[in-house]
Parts: sequence; structure tokens; C-alpha cells
Amino acid sequence: MSRSLRFFCLALAALLSPGLAHAQSYPNRPVKVVVTFTPGGAADVTARIFSEKLAELWKQAVVVENRPGAGGSIGAEAVLRSPADGYTLLLATNTHIINQVVYPNLSFNFTKDFAPLGLVTSSPMMLVTNPALPVKNMKEFTELLKANPGKYEIASCNVASPHHFGLEMYKHAMGIEALHVPYRGCTPAVADVLAGHVHAAAVSAPAAIAFTKNGRLNALGLFSSEPGDSAPGVPTIRQSGIPELKDFALDNYYGFMAPPATPAAVLKKIEADVRQVAMMPDVRKRLNEAGLDMLVMNSTDMMKLVRADYEKYAKVAKEAGIQAE
Repeated sequence: MSRSLRFFCLALAALLSPGLAHAQSYPNRPVKVVVTFTPGGAADVTARIFSEKLAELWKQAVVVENRPGAGGSIGAEAVLRSPADGYTLLLATNTHIINQVVYPNLSFNFTKDFAPLGLVTSSPMMLVTNPALPVKNMKEFTELLKANPGKYEIASCNVASPHHFGLEMYKHAMGIEALHVPYRGCTPAVADVLAGHVHAAAVSAPAAIAFTKNGRLNALGLFSSEPGDSAPGVPTIRQSGIPELKDFALDNYYGFMAPPATPAAVLKKIEADVRQVAMMPDVRKRLNEAGLDMLVMNSTDMMKLVRADYEKYAKVAKEAGIQAE
């Protein structure tokens, strides 16, 4: 092949494969990761640990930008409207799925409008009780509630939060009547269980695990599908031995997404690099120390879970009458 013909073929290939050309040079400038919640929470911790490692891999700055508001919908929409070039990413959580259920007038569909890049972490949720309550496990707790309909109060971290949905799933599965007491955050919910103002709470494990270890709270069960490293010794609710709860599972997870129409080759590169970071032992250690577990899924499995959870949340919201405040 002559030199001129070879040059022509290479130029033609570049024209026909712009996504490949983008991927080969990506990233050649700073990348932004939008976290739709305030600094310090599980989403923010996940984004910052992964951004730090991706910056090392890419030899480019990876900047975390916190854009809270409307339960995370403001930041999500900002990412959706960004150029589809891989330089603006969303730290996605299942709270965005809940928004799709409880806010009927969103300008986008979270389950369809984003390009998934894979899940990486989860923040376990657990059911805890004050030790004064005469129960030690899920069976005893369930029997107590069934014998005393409407007598006991169970807190959650907020209305229409994953914790609230998990609590309603449990109540519905067991036919239980208990008063839901919503708080604005897991920390105040835990504080009121400690003080005996409410009997129990569905909260994020990091907010309660220290108190379960020193005996000031009883940990009855994790909502997660599997036991986690961040809450050693705490069984899942599905391990309670209660037949109605054998399939109970609700994971509170975090991953990455990009605007639609981002070149497929760029998405493939980002997903592969995110997965490489997730496999690093020091990353796992830092996440476990922050109360997070690894929940690594590829982009295809991520969207299967997102869509399945949307159906689950929609069903729970309808049955329990859950609405956003």
C-alpha cells in the first residue's frame, strides 16, 4: 500500500469512527463528577475516593462538584444537559430512582435517559432498636409489633428516603401496623432511638454501627441483599428465618452515569477504569472505614437493578401512599 493511500485510509477511519478517536485521547482535560448531595455523605465519599484514583490513572484532574437540591434532581438534570463528551459525570444513587417515583413532573426519566457506567458501592441500611425494647432479633421484633398493632413507633431518615421505602416494604410484607416517624437525616433519628423517644429506626448503618457495637442499640437486620464488611456480625433481614422475608432486599447504592449520546468508546473506557479503581485493595479499605461496602456491577447489570428497583419503589409508594414533601 502506498504512503498516500495508507494516509487516506487512516483519515477515512478517523472520520468514520469519531467515538474511537475521542476514546484514544480521553481525557485530555479535567473531568467533573457531580454529586447531588451535600459534602460528607456516602455519595460524596464515594465520588471523592474514586475521583482521586481516576485522576491518578488519567493524569488529569477529576473534580467533585456538589449540587444538592430537589432530592438530587437539580444536579442530575444539569448532568443530563451537559455536553455528551464524558467530561461531566453523575454520581448516581437509588435516591434518583425514588425521585422518579414520587415527583411525577420531572423533566427527565432517570431509568432511561442516562448512560450507565456501573455501580461501585453501597451504604447498608439497618433496623435498630433501643435495648429497652424486649427483642433481640427480627422474629421477636415482628412478633411484638403484630401483638401490639399501632403501639410502636419506627423512625426513618426522611420521607420518601430508601430507609422509608425499606420500612414500608417490611411492614407490608408482615401486615404490621406501626407509626412511621420521619426525621431530616439519620443522625437525629438515631439520637432519638438512643434517648428512647422512638422505639426503633430504619437508618444507614454508618450512623448507627458504633452504638450497636457498644450495646447502646440493638441491630436487628440489614436491608441489604448480602451481609456487608462495614457491619460485621449483623444478619440481613432475609436471613431472619421469617418466610415472608426470605426475598427481602433493598440496597442503597452508588455508581456513575453520563449524559446520553456520549460516544460508546468513551463510555467503555470510563467503565473499565472505574472498575479498575473498584478492584484496588486500598480503595476497598478506605470505603469500609467510611461505612461503605463494595457493590460492583457493570453497566448492563446496573440498569437491570435500577429498573427493577423502580418497579419495586413504585409498588411500595402506591401501597403505602408515599409522597414527597
